[in-house]
Amino acid sequence: MNYHNAVAGLFVGLIVGATGMGGASLMAPILIYLFHFKAKYAIGSDLAYAAIAKVFGSWQQKRAGNVNLKLVLQMSAGSIPSSLLGVWALHTIDKRSGGEADRIMTHLLGAVLVLVAVVVLSRSMPRVEAWFERRRGREVKHGLIWAVMVGCVGGFLVGLTSVGAGTLFGVALIFIFGLGAREVIGTDIYHGCLLSAAAALGHVWVGDVDYGLVASLLIGAIPGVLLGGLVSARLPERALRPTLGTVLLLSGLKILS
Repeated sequence: MNYHNAVAGLFVGLIVGATGMGGASLMAPILIYLFHFKAKYAIGSDLAYAAIAKVFGSWQQKRAGNVNLKLVLQMSAGSIPSSLLGVWALHTIDKRSGGEADRIMTHLLGAVLVLVAVVVLSRSMPRVEAWFERRRGREVKHGLIWAVMVGCVGGFLVGLTSVGAGTLFGVALIFIFGLGAREVIGTDIYHGCLLSAAAALGHVWVGDVDYGLVASLLIGAIPGVLLGGLVSARLPERALRPTLGTVLLLSGLKILS
């Protein structure tokens, strides 16, 4: 077992357990820049470990009645096929771009990281947060077409870069579908588990998953998520959110540069 990978899993697990976001967004840059994995293996392994880690949270949220299963299924109808399309696009880039493949893939990852960072930092602004709070719990009459469209866009990004399953879909669940706070968390985690599993299977099929790396990450990530969940109530989320957003932004800009 690689203890460095386990420590990375513990660190990211703590962040996810405490804030509910940032898992893949943090893990992929760590694997690429600190541990020097090729982008395709970082993305594929990231998704595989995330899918397994989210099983525990999904079960817990479903048992607590926090999952809008109808909306999960509707979004999955778009996100699962499009995530496999994203995997295919990544695999095609790797095969056809030769020595440029890793540079192209890391730049794609960087661009999505910047997008996620902008979303996270925007949510840190008091006026934006107040606006989102007003959207929570409202009855919004967006149906199947909207859910499938959201799933298609987010699923493709996740399959291509492993980033965005939690943060981007979480924003959509509030802004477009008007879910309450508990339903946002439960529905996001449950859908993210299904989406990550589908995309991970795609990466397994094309051979982009390092199983030893996945095992090492899980050894740290599972207790990290549980510990983060225990201390989340004591942590100042208003300070954590801009800090996380800044880290993601700097990571994305570093990759793009």
